[in-house]
Amino acid sequence: MASPKSNGLEAQAGPWKLVMEDGGPIKSPVKVKYTKLFINGEFVDSVSGKTFETFDPRTEEVITSVSEATKEDVDLAVKAARAAFDHGPWPRMPGSERGRILNKYADLLQQHSEELALLESWDGGKPLDLVKVLDMPKSIGLLQYYAGYADKIHGMTLKMSGPYQGYTLHEPIGVCGQIIPWNFPLFMFFTKIAPALTCGCTLVVKPAELTPLTALYCAHLSIEAGIPPGVLNVLPGFGAITGAAISSHMDIDKIAFTGSTQVGRLIMEAAAKSNLKAVTLELGGKSPLIIMDDFNIDEAVEIANAAIFTCMGQICIAGSRVFVQEGVYDKFVKKIAERAKKIVVGDPLKGGVQHGPQINKIQFDKILKYIQYGKIDGANLLIGGHSLGEKGFYIEPTIFIDVEDNMRIAKEEIFGPVMSIFKFKTIEEVIERGNKTIYGLAAGVLTQNINVANRVARSLRAGTMWINTYLVVDNDSPFGGYKLSGLGREYGHHGLQNYLQVKSVITPLHESPWL
Repeated sequence: MASPKSNGLEAQAGPWKLVMEDGGPIKSPVKVKYTKLFINGEFVDSVSGKTFETFDPRTEEVITSVSEATKEDVDLAVKAARAAFDHGPWPRMPGSERGRILNKYADLLQQHSEELALLESWDGGKPLDLVKVLDMPKSIGLLQYYAGYADKIHGMTLKMSGPYQGYTLHEPIGVCGQIIPWNFPLFMFFTKIAPALTCGCTLVVKPAELTPLTALYCAHLSIEAGIPPGVLNVLPGFGAITGAAISSHMDIDKIAFTGSTQVGRLIMEAAAKSNLKAVTLELGGKSPLIIMDDFNIDEAVEIANAAIFTCMGQICIAGSRVFVQEGVYDKFVKKIAERAKKIVVGDPLKGGVQHGPQINKIQFDKILKYIQYGKIDGANLLIGGHSLGEKGFYIEPTIFIDVEDNMRIAKEEIFGPVMSIFKFKTIEEVIERGNKTIYGLAAGVLTQNINVANRVARSLRAGTMWINTYLVVDNDSPFGGYKLSGLGREYGHHGLQNYLQVKSVITPLHESPWL
């Protein structure tokens, strides 16, 4: 049953019109093949027989029903993962063999990329063009990257202070629970599973209940790639039930989560209250993008536009706070408004569309509420601010100017297409204001002065700092946050450390000719 889109705001005409095919939104672009739980190498119904619906955010209509995992299903999946870790071949095979299997997995993703891209766009509302150039190649590349690491995980020989031989072993941490967000369901699936599988761990993965379909498809491909049964288990379900059961399970050794700070706190609490399992969290953000008056204004406009409006603003690292130095403020404001008007809004499955719907009614209403907050708190609405269309969760690209630091749109994560523009005078001022947030996931500075760039990069408390670019996330670049943006780092060599235990091994030396 479709969910109604009543929001209490009257949509007004703006510069955007929804771009659709002549007959409306493209219907059922791909067949949904996998909707059951994936446990121990097989697709099975949930123990309870429960299912839930996943919706098309373009039309608010049901795509399909998916099996809903409960605590009993989590227990079965953990049991399978534990058996695969304690007695199965995955952690015991040579790293080179794991790498070969992961490379085959990547090849299968490539072979099925068209179908996966359609499924990803349909289930999540993300523009298909973007999925094809970003999500698909990034997912494939990440698997290949970590496949190359599989036979290169090693410890160190230690220089002991006495007559002892010492060395370290890097061992797989064990059974891992992984909880995936809805905004990048495919890429985040591989962000979590690729390093863990490389290390020899076994997994119980919960995709977001809003976007479960590509994870289930990839579970099917894992068997074809040669990943043994029980190593990868995928359980669609809700956070309060499935996620809570994973986070508090006494036989899970590690939990990794990407999502909101509020839920991250609950997961950390559950991990502590159960078996004190290791935790990695990638959480919210309210990232500053600082534009100095010496930077090319047209390039700054393009960077700022992409930083917030990519994926309809549903990105944890979105550059939602844009600080513009006073010498170019008025010029930037004029140009960014004109640039935003050129964004193509419409059916994300149609070629050329850059801006699709928000994920669901809850997020849709939340964004419109924050737009109202911006008006109430005294910010000036430059452009946008309304919903579009009779059906679907479409919201115009929205820009506020003359925003003050104490306003709600300046402090709280909106997770939508809402840019807030602030004016500043000095470097000292903007550094202080940039850090005036509970978050610390990312930041950016645009300047031609290397001294300014270095000073700002070292002063802002954020896990990723971009200079003269934005939204660059690379396989080899560690990613994570300061403050309430999370714990730990993903990607690169650091991403492996989340799934390894370091063990020191020491033996005595007798009559050694040297120490």
